[in-house]
Amino acid sequence: MPLRVESCFLHAGITRVFFGSDFITVTKSEEASWDFLKPEIFAAIMDFFSSGNPVFLDSSTAASMDTAIHEDDSEIVAMIKELLETRIRPAVQDDGGDIVYRGFDPDTGVVKLKMQGACSGCPSSSVTLKSGIENMLMHYVPEVKSVEQELDEDEQPALTGAAHE
Repeated sequence: MPLRVESCFLHAGITRVFFGSDFITVTKSEEASWDFLKPEIFAAIMDFFSSGNPVFLDSSTAASMDTAIHEDDSEIVAMIKELLETRIRPAVQDDGGDIVYRGFDPDTGVVKLKMQGACSGCPSSSVTLKSGIENMLMHYVPEVKSVEQELDEDEQPALTGAAHE
């Protein structure tokens, strides 16, 4: 989503900024120090929100379009999206992250998801996917056989060498 506020966070030590509905998650590089970054980040946030400008260029982009149920969605996909939106996404957002639905393969039963925000780099994101999300989806939607994290080309897996169940 194109953001107006992202220019406030252009700093050599900041690697990622994620905006949730009621939080902002900032990820720093290993070399950067929170002691130096925190005052700059706090000032950028305060300056931006005191300006009164909207965070998003188009406020309609703030809606969770990935889990919107479409006419051509199967009943299985609609159930997956409903569970993601109502049960799973709020829990992940409570931890400073988000989850994006990327697809379902009915032949293999695999649901593809993308972790965002604090969850994208968290070592326990694999556990969250397998133990939490996968178990819930498999319980309510028997056609789901597994859940896999989909990474963008520039991202590394949060936990390399992990056994895939």
